[in-house]
Amino acid sequence: MSENNSSDSAILRDLAGEMLAEKRTSRKWKTFFKCLMYFYLGLLLITLLFGAFGGGGGSKGVAGEHLALIPFTGVIAANGDVTSWQMNELLESAFEADNAQGVVLLINSPGGSPVQSESIYQKILSLRAEYPEKKLYAVVSDVCASGSYYVAAAADEIYASRASIVGSIGVRMDSYGVTELMDKLGVESRTITAGENKAIFSPFEEVNPAHVAHLEKLIGQVHDQFINDVRAGRGDRLTEVDGLFSGLFWTGEEAVKIGLVDGLGDAEYIASEKYDDLELVSYEPAKSFYEELSEGMGVGLGEMLLKVIRAGSNSTPVLN
Repeated sequence: MSENNSSDSAILRDLAGEMLAEKRTSRKWKTFFKCLMYFYLGLLLITLLFGAFGGGGGSKGVAGEHLALIPFTGVIAANGDVTSWQMNELLESAFEADNAQGVVLLINSPGGSPVQSESIYQKILSLRAEYPEKKLYAVVSDVCASGSYYVAAAADEIYASRASIVGSIGVRMDSYGVTELMDKLGVESRTITAGENKAIFSPFEEVNPAHVAHLEKLIGQVHDQFINDVRAGRGDRLTEVDGLFSGLFWTGEEAVKIGLVDGLGDAEYIASEKYDDLELVSYEPAKSFYEELSEGMGVGLGEMLLKVIRAGSNSTPVLN
């Protein structure tokens, strides 16, 4: 009987010990995650107090001679992937850098805003005039169409791959009409305007021929500006074939034949053939302090969480 009591007591002591150890471990993890949360909030507070003031971007820690490579990727728009203010600052950084022997604009863009495109076009011409010893090469990756070709036309030379898509020198304005659908659903437009043309080209109203004529004139003026600047940029290299300014586009191989492109090649080709294997250094927009800190915290927290998971995988399973 005493042996059974002794055995039961030992089991109870072992269970009590295990429960106490489990509580201590649980308390430690709670303390750890509380500290982690306070640490994260502290870093966030520092970010908010000291702010994020990013510069115009550029290369970091480049000491020797190099070829500045500026990525030009995505839609051109005031709040898009490519903006004129950001791109113009990068171009300035590249041209002003003493050790940058030339500039390569690596383009992969379907185009976008004519205003933003024209601003970058003019900036390139201005910088080329200010720094005549530095050449700017536009190199097409997959696509260089519409507004991005507008920008490329300002370069000293344009290069593309054989299968690149180049051109689309035209202007478009999209809209839609739902008047027939509204009639079927019994919906009527109750738009009130001050000015007979204020709701011009509204999708809720029948098409007004006078409005269409006005908009065609408007985009025609933008198209003429586009054409004139392409002609000015390309000069006598351009062969004005049928459809050149109609919005059509060509492969890089065909674009060479009609003067939209000067030759076939990529950024490495420019570095090796034009600059005797000069190093390509990427110039990209500077990240703000907030972005740098956020990324750093993201990586740090990810690594910490991975350690927690690995540590947990080696612990004894607990049934709750």
